[in-house]
Amino acid sequence: MSLSAVLLAAGPTPFPSPSGSAPAVPSLRDAQESATNAAGWVEENWSTWLAIGLRVLLILVIAAVLRVMVRRAITKLIDRMNRTVSAVDGTALSGLLVNTERRRQRSQAIGSVLRSVASFLIMGTAALMVLGTFEINLAPLLASAGVAGVAIGFGARNLVTDFLSGVFMILEDQYGVGDSIDAGVASGEVIEVGLRVTKLRGDNGEIWYVRNGEVKRIGNLSQGWSTAGVDVTVRPSEDLDRVKAVLADVGERMSKEEPWNELLWGPIETLGLDSVLLDSMVVRVSAKVMPGKALTVERELRWRIKRAFDAADIQIVGGPPLPAEEPTADPTAAMAAPSAYANTSSPQAQAATPLTPPSVTK
Repeated sequence: MSLSAVLLAAGPTPFPSPSGSAPAVPSLRDAQESATNAAGWVEENWSTWLAIGLRVLLILVIAAVLRVMVRRAITKLIDRMNRTVSAVDGTALSGLLVNTERRRQRSQAIGSVLRSVASFLIMGTAALMVLGTFEINLAPLLASAGVAGVAIGFGARNLVTDFLSGVFMILEDQYGVGDSIDAGVASGEVIEVGLRVTKLRGDNGEIWYVRNGEVKRIGNLSQGWSTAGVDVTVRPSEDLDRVKAVLADVGERMSKEEPWNELLWGPIETLGLDSVLLDSMVVRVSAKVMPGKALTVERELRWRIKRAFDAADIQIVGGPPLPAEEPTADPTAAMAAPSAYANTSSPQAQAATPLTPPSVTK
């Protein structure tokens, strides 16, 4: 049965007219013309739709594949950095120059930043290309995004400053976990490095949360080497050659004993007289030591110098003067001096005696 026969058998379908009159009944010819126009429009535009769809699909596939490849490459790079650190770990320099936890956190932070930046650039570019495929004018969109970015930047400028400062601190390896640093606003041992906040453990056990954007200068006490210096104050009458010989013997013995032979990175040297006063003279002793171990070496060096000087009968002087002993109080200090007028037979008392008037005779 043909389509026309079916439509005639079904009968006309009533449609209400806007004026409320008899419903208008579309004819078979109108339906055929509408179907023909729709089929022609689809036939004319299906190639364009297919081309646009294939182009969008190709852009998304390339963006997804590129994103996966870049992220995998970044992950492999970070893993290679960690393997290099693990290879160095266990050697003589592992505890001196390489901190495994520090390198691990630094590599993870760098990898996270790189992956986020790569994903943002790739997917953002793909989104713009898809919009361009649909022939959408991107100029208003980019202008709006620029204005919104400026507004967000002004509103969260402190957060942006902290983030950028943290990124550059990590990339430049200014400090890491385990380092002792002086950040100006706080000082202590670094226990965690973040993109926005750095955690420090103070000398008294407190934890400082320092915003990276607030750090203007950083003094790292754990990079390179440290200097241990001890000032020895002796009497000016001591023999300098003898004092120098005793200090040299102390340094030589200490440099041959464990664990000080690992902490000392150079010989203990007597630099000479630092100052000469009337009642004392100061001899300076110095040595290069492992980073962060200067205070430990200084304490041990003072201990050994004191024992060696006691054995050599060399007196160490200096420090605050001892308080002087108060003299015994004189019980007669508050008493007045004896007066010559107290003795009635003294010439002074007799001269001061009033004259008696002469008696009157009748």
